[in-house]
Amino acid sequence: MKTTFIIAASIALTGTAVIAQETPQPQETREERVARSAVTEIWEPVPETVQTPEGAPPSDAVVLFDGSNLDAWEAKEGGAAEWLVEDGVMSVARGKGDIRTKDNFCDVQLHVEWRSPANDQGHDGQDRGNSGVFLQERYEVQVLDGSDNPTYVNGQPASIYKQHPPLVNASRAPMEWQSYDIIFQAPIFAEDGELRRPAYVTVMHNGVVVQNHAQIQGATEWIGYPAYQAHDCAPISLQDHDSDVSYRNIWVRPM
Repeated sequence: MKTTFIIAASIALTGTAVIAQETPQPQETREERVARSAVTEIWEPVPETVQTPEGAPPSDAVVLFDGSNLDAWEAKEGGAAEWLVEDGVMSVARGKGDIRTKDNFCDVQLHVEWRSPANDQGHDGQDRGNSGVFLQERYEVQVLDGSDNPTYVNGQPASIYKQHPPLVNASRAPMEWQSYDIIFQAPIFAEDGELRRPAYVTVMHNGVVVQNHAQIQGATEWIGYPAYQAHDCAPISLQDHDSDVSYRNIWVRPM
């Protein structure tokens, strides 16, 4: 009897539910739906239109190197940048030191194309095609020949040097052009120099995401652990690590 009662009750409840669903509801007009939709629409400010021609920098980019000259660059210690420019390519001039942009940058989208030299001298590890892209002259995205070249993983190509290994190794062979597309969110410091927000970086190596909003732990260090020191916007620099690394098509979009 108890089971029969439960089944009967379930049927009764189900029947009630069906009856309730079939009860006619007031129909909303199209005008009323449009009005409700408009509550969550944002119309201003209108984003600026940016032209994106194929094979060229966006129209709002700052071109740092287009193959013609080093006018946007200077030596790390000041004075003219002395790297080599030939056939639209900028190459490290060994012993001339790092170069940096004349302008300072904070949050940026940065595009860099680079090429490691042929390994005709038998170098391995960190001695093969080593250079680096330094954001704000402090935070390095490693440049290195990563083709069949074992090394410590937080020092391989596209690593945040000595901090974050890349998610994958997307390296091409030596003498092949490669690209980095970097989204950099600069650190923020309080007036007293205390860190309020660390830096973050996303890196695409040859179109593959290899750093996904990675938190930078501080300035790049070869020996010792990274730490932050307060600073303002600062230049982008390229490293002379005594290797014949070349660069081309460098542009940046301040954000």
